[in-house]
Amino acid sequence: MNISAIISEYNPFHNGHLYHINKTKDLCNTNYVIVLMSGNFAQRGIPCVIDKWNRAEMALLNGADLVLELPSVFALSSAEFFAKGSVSLLNSLNCVTHLSFGSECGDIDLIQKIAMILSHEPKEYKVILKNLIDSGLPFAKARFLALKEYIENTENIPNLSSFLSSSNNILAIEYCKSLIQLNSNIKPITVQRLGGEYNENSLNEIFSSATSLRNLLKENIDFDILKDHMPTTAFHILKNLKATDYKFVFDEDMFSLLKYKLTCCENNLNLIPDASEGLDNKIIKEVINSDSLKELILNSKSKRYTYTRINRILCQYFIGLETFDLIDLRTTTPSYCRVLGFTENGSKILKLIKNNSNIDIITKIPKTRNDMLNADIKSTKAYSILCKNIKPNNDFLKSPIIIKNT
Repeated sequence: MNISAIISEYNPFHNGHLYHINKTKDLCNTNYVIVLMSGNFAQRGIPCVIDKWNRAEMALLNGADLVLELPSVFALSSAEFFAKGSVSLLNSLNCVTHLSFGSECGDIDLIQKIAMILSHEPKEYKVILKNLIDSGLPFAKARFLALKEYIENTENIPNLSSFLSSSNNILAIEYCKSLIQLNSNIKPITVQRLGGEYNENSLNEIFSSATSLRNLLKENIDFDILKDHMPTTAFHILKNLKATDYKFVFDEDMFSLLKYKLTCCENNLNLIPDASEGLDNKIIKEVINSDSLKELILNSKSKRYTYTRINRILCQYFIGLETFDLIDLRTTTPSYCRVLGFTENGSKILKLIKNNSNIDIITKIPKTRNDMLNADIKSTKAYSILCKNIKPNNDFLKSPIIIKNT
């Protein structure tokens, strides 16, 4: 039996996601598909345009059998910890045979080759990396240049810079690195991305990016354009939400509360791990003269601190994740899997997990909870401030979505 896993955000679900699921089934001869999905906030440090339950339903109606929630402490972290948390959770299920992910290159052998270098860190690579860090470069930039130099010294790989800097390739490498470090039996496969780039702002004739769809929703123009870029069932969910006056959520919606928290509350921003070396003071200084989230980030960013890193810091602070020991949590393997929804086939996977794994399956929030789960609950409470249709205690009220065979 083959059970393939896909790590996703589906923000929102579009035709490219459907293609990925179907291609995964073909490549892996898959019996079942597990989707491990970010909750109400995405890795770039933005709130998802619609809540996790509606996005889970979109996935279940388009080929997923079981949708699990990726804990927010990983969903809102760097590519390395995003991948580490995701892969360690999937590995703990003891039933996943394949991990499928998108990439710009579509070359699994090359991805694994780079992942092997990062996992084992050859002496020559470590020397180059140390010298670059000592020169004052931020770690991410230093690692990119060290990897590039090390590889170019040993072999010729066309378009290496582009390969190493493409967002989906970066995540793909981190997934494979985590599999190697865990000595996992899960087999990685990659599906080459088609159509729009991950962060492309305009619609694409092949597959439009989630970014372009969010922009269209934000501009509130000709909603029906979306139906050409999303599966029918996903579009109908979105259209029904709009008809019921659902509040679609965007990153700028966080700014007012963030500005209040940064200017009127005790400065705990430095408790977010990435907000180190005085970056917290820089952000607090700049927020006074900033009139939007984008302006605040642009005023705070530098060569050392990227736009995405600051966006992610602010999103974590908006939620209130500074009240948790994030460094400790991000080095901990999740002890539970939170079920957002499943099909009749998905119920069979849940039985397999129960029989083969020690991980707790959560369909109802227990009275006794660890900090990782408490962080997820806090994330929903924060999201409810942005989306009037979500209650602060929705995690306690909502049951998993069940899709029955028709």
